[in-house]
Amino acid sequence: MPRMLDVSEDVRAEIGDAEADRLLVGDNAPGSYDCTSCRTPGDSEQERTSTVLFVGDETAVLAFAHATCIPSQVVQVAEEQLQGAVRSITGNEQEAEDRLGPEQAVLGITSGLVLIDDELHPALVVEPTGPIARPGTDGSGGDEFLQLLLEQGFQPVQRMDQVPEVLHGWSILLAMGQLHAVLQPGTGGGAPVAWWQAHAPLQVTEGWRTAANKSQTVLLYAAPAGSIGQQPREDLLRDALEKASAGGILVAAAMPLAGT
Repeated sequence: MPRMLDVSEDVRAEIGDAEADRLLVGDNAPGSYDCTSCRTPGDSEQERTSTVLFVGDETAVLAFAHATCIPSQVVQVAEEQLQGAVRSITGNEQEAEDRLGPEQAVLGITSGLVLIDDELHPALVVEPTGPIARPGTDGSGGDEFLQLLLEQGFQPVQRMDQVPEVLHGWSILLAMGQLHAVLQPGTGGGAPVAWWQAHAPLQVTEGWRTAANKSQTVLLYAAPAGSIGQQPREDLLRDALEKASAGGILVAAAMPLAGT
């Protein structure tokens, strides 16, 4: 049976047209899988699924993720870490320490509408696939994702019924109704650069786009790996955000919309 797989051009270039076509018609592709982003079960026969290729110096491993978690993409990793992660990625017996190291974490992003003061606000929720280390360190300091964002100007979310403050210099790039990137200020006052960029433009709902065009502002929430997870409905996403907020592990900022 054909699978609902997304195979990006970069992944296709790495694995070849023949293998990509076999995946798309259902050969060599799993029906069920554990999402490499949120670690919850997925089914490529029932929901759109991204192919994610982890590439080391000598080894390449194809993994699968909910398309709503991360787009199909190629992720470069250190060979020794990829070797250690093979059992985890392929779904065999695995230990937590076998997973990819913090510097190989991928930022998963989810769009949704958040109700604040009886008004629907377009929101993006960012959650890494693993701990984030401070650049230039070996990760021994633990997950510093939230601390790094606080240093960039994000604010802790005390209550979900308050609109976050605007983070100047940051913006959300939307083009032709699709999400392309989250932009941050360039160094030394230079042109903005991508803090997160979609490998392929991500679709957003008509309601999300309408709300974004109305307010010209998007709320961006961020939480450490494992805090939010893949939520199939916006009410469950809201519950997960409120739980993270109550636990003191949620930060946010409002960003102007760039594009339409």
